[in-house]
Amino acid sequence: MTASDWKKVLKQIENKPVKRDKFTKHNKPKQRTTGIAMKKCERCGRFGAHISSYGLNLCRHCFRETAVEIGFKKYN
Repeated sequence: MTASDWKKVLKQIENKPVKRDKFTKHNKPKQRTTGIAMKKCERCGRFGAHISSYGLNLCRHCFRETAVEIGFKKYN
Protein backbone atom coordinates (compact mmCIF):
# COMPACT_ATOMS: atom_id res chain seq x y z
CA MET A 1 0.00 0.00 0.00
CA THR A 2 1.47 3.33 -1.04
CA ALA A 3 1.23 6.47 1.05
CA SER A 4 -1.34 8.00 -1.30
CA ASP A 5 -3.56 4.90 -1.07
CA TRP A 6 -3.27 5.06 2.71
CA LYS A 7 -4.46 8.67 2.74
CA LYS A 8 -7.40 7.88 0.45
CA VAL A 9 -8.63 5.07 2.69
CA LEU A 10 -8.09 7.18 5.80
CA LYS A 11 -10.25 9.92 4.29
CA GLN A 12 -13.04 7.39 3.64
CA ILE A 13 -13.17 6.16 7.25
CA GLU A 14 -12.50 9.46 9.05
CA ASN A 15 -16.06 9.54 10.46
CA LYS A 16 -15.68 6.12 12.11
CA PRO A 17 -13.18 6.62 14.97
CA VAL A 18 -12.79 2.97 16.01
CA LYS A 19 -12.13 1.76 12.46
CA ARG A 20 -9.85 4.74 11.80
CA ASP A 21 -7.71 4.02 14.88
CA LYS A 22 -7.38 0.33 14.05
CA PHE A 23 -6.53 1.10 10.41
CA THR A 24 -3.94 3.67 11.46
CA LYS A 25 -2.34 1.28 13.94
CA HIS A 26 -1.79 -1.47 11.37
CA ASN A 27 -1.37 0.34 8.04
CA LYS A 28 0.40 3.64 8.70
CA PRO A 29 3.64 4.01 6.71
CA LYS A 30 6.60 3.81 9.08
CA GLN A 31 8.96 6.70 9.62
CA ARG A 32 12.20 6.18 7.71
CA THR A 33 15.55 6.72 9.40
CA THR A 34 17.84 5.57 6.57
CA GLY A 35 17.67 4.85 2.89
CA ILE A 36 16.55 6.58 -0.27
CA ALA A 37 13.01 7.27 0.95
CA MET A 38 14.27 9.50 3.74
CA LYS A 39 15.70 12.19 1.45
CA LYS A 40 13.20 13.89 -0.81
CA CYS A 41 13.38 16.99 -2.97
CA GLU A 42 11.68 19.83 -1.12
CA ARG A 43 10.36 21.29 -4.36
CA CYS A 44 8.96 18.33 -6.31
CA GLY A 45 9.21 15.32 -3.95
CA ARG A 46 11.55 13.13 -6.04
CA PHE A 47 13.75 10.60 -4.27
CA GLY A 48 16.61 10.12 -6.72
CA ALA A 49 19.54 12.39 -7.67
CA HIS A 50 19.30 14.32 -4.41
CA ILE A 51 21.64 17.26 -3.72
CA SER A 52 21.87 17.79 0.01
CA SER A 53 25.10 19.77 0.21
CA TYR A 54 24.80 23.37 1.45
CA GLY A 55 21.40 22.40 2.88
CA LEU A 56 19.74 22.58 -0.55
CA ASN A 57 17.70 19.34 -0.39
CA LEU A 58 16.80 19.53 -4.10
CA CYS A 59 16.89 16.95 -6.87
CA ARG A 60 19.20 17.68 -9.78
CA HIS A 61 16.29 18.70 -12.02
CA CYS A 62 15.01 21.36 -9.62
CA PHE A 63 18.56 22.51 -8.92
CA ARG A 64 19.16 23.19 -12.63
CA GLU A 65 15.96 25.23 -12.80
CA THR A 66 16.64 27.34 -9.69
CA ALA A 67 20.46 27.52 -9.57
CA VAL A 68 20.73 31.05 -10.91
CA GLU A 69 18.03 32.34 -8.55
CA ILE A 70 19.83 30.75 -5.58
CA GLY A 71 23.12 32.40 -6.59
CA PHE A 72 25.12 29.68 -8.34
CA LYS A 73 27.03 30.38 -11.55
CA LYS A 74 27.60 27.95 -14.40
CA TYR A 75 31.23 27.56 -15.43
CA ASN A 76 32.12 26.36 -18.92
